Amino acid sequence: MLTAFGKSGRLWRGNLHGHSTRSDGAVSPEEICTRYREAGYDFVAITDHFLPEFGFPITDTRAYRRDGFTTLLGAEVKAPSPSRNDLWHIVAVGLPEDFPPTRDGETGPALAARCAEAGAFVALAHPHCSQLTSEDGLAIEAAHAVEVYNHKATIDADRGDGLVLFDALLHAGRRIFAIAADDSHWHFPDAFCAWVMVRAEANEPQALLDALKAGAFYASTGPEIHHVALDGDELEVACSPSDSVILVGPLGLRMAKVGTGITRARLPVEAERGGWRRLIVRDAYGRRAWSNPLWLRD
Repeated sequence: MLTAFGKSGRLWRGNLHGHSTRSDGAVSPEEICTRYREAGYDFVAITDHFLPEFGFPITDTRAYRRDGFTTLLGAEVKAPSPSRNDLWHIVAVGLPEDFPPTRDGETGPALAARCAEAGAFVALAHPHCSQLTSEDGLAIEAAHAVEVYNHKATIDADRGDGLVLFDALLHAGRRIFAIAADDSHWHFPDAFCAWVMVRAEANEPQALLDALKAGAFYASTGPEIHHVALDGDELEVACSPSDSVILVGPLGLRMAKVGTGITRARLPVEAERGGWRRLIVRDAYGRRAWSNPLWLRD
């Protein structure tokens, strides 16, 4: 968690999940990159559906990089999940352009592992919308992150939240991170509402990927987290004006500062209780930001 708030590098804003006309999106890759760049984003990943009907695309956006704006190559890869009679939906960012198609009989866990071995940052997409169980999540051992907020699934299914699975995996001992993403398809307004803030030395693909894999980022739908640091047995937090700053841990462990326009808070970590802690900042509009977990010794 604390690596996102160190002194090295700076924070870069990006969307890690979205679709273009290379699969079922309504806007071309070039136009998507232009829109995100003009909206103030530092980077974007177009993750078209990696399925045979679309030709297993790894959408090449390298030509749309500009000074101050870069792109990551990736895809939303899929494989059958016999236990759920549905498909795994796995976001893989940082895939090579020649990543081989899904193999006959390839399982979700095996496909995720192959993506990670190829250098990708791997995340479980919209777990509530896909009705993933904790057993499903644990099966994808190669996953770096859970999508704790998916904007498209929020507005067209009211199933955009992935926090139940995220906490279940943390409670089971998985060291896993939290991302938020638009999952933009552009058939209705579904962009510019969820992102990650990645701390890296440079806004370059490999630097961003290395930082993502190290957990040097936080996720947001609006609030900014400026600073987080351990000070003795308390967590010191600085953020944009918010109505609650919350620290949660295993089971019912929670503590919060609640008010109006909060920009600073100190919350007890209670390290002797072990486990993990994660931070949530919630503003007056109900928008949230989520840190990655801080793991404590048992």
